[in-house]
Amino acid sequence: MSAVPRFEKPARAAKPSGRFRRMLDRLASSQEDLESEELQEDTHASGCTRISECTDRQIVKVTGTLRTVTLRPRAGVPALEAELFDGTAPLDVVWLGRRSIVGIEPGRKLIASGRVAMSHGRRVLFNPKYELRPLGKE
Repeated sequence: MSAVPRFEKPARAAKPSGRFRRMLDRLASSQEDLESEELQEDTHASGCTRISECTDRQIVKVTGTLRTVTLRPRAGVPALEAELFDGTAPLDVVWLGRRSIVGIEPGRKLIASGRVAMSHGRRVLFNPKYELRPLGKE
């Protein structure tokens, strides 16, 4: 070993955050990534909790888009199930004793509040209070 100091290459600069860079990032992103980013921004703007941060038995207010809506009986009782997605994680929303609810359909945005439960490793809201988001904002 010699006493001569070694010079290291300068570290690469962080990604530029200018308008041009953001435009290139958006062009290179998939449609799903763009939708997830938009949903996350909407969650932040509405003051709701991110679904990925929800824990078992926590009372939360979440928002997102309904991906799927299905009628699935639970213990012989009709149950309307929907998957709510906010860009971070999915959440199952279940209305027990209901076969359908006007306005609850795939692609619809809503705000739901209630107590989160964990069922088979998935987050679930049973019979939540909910507010449908206006169609004009979508």
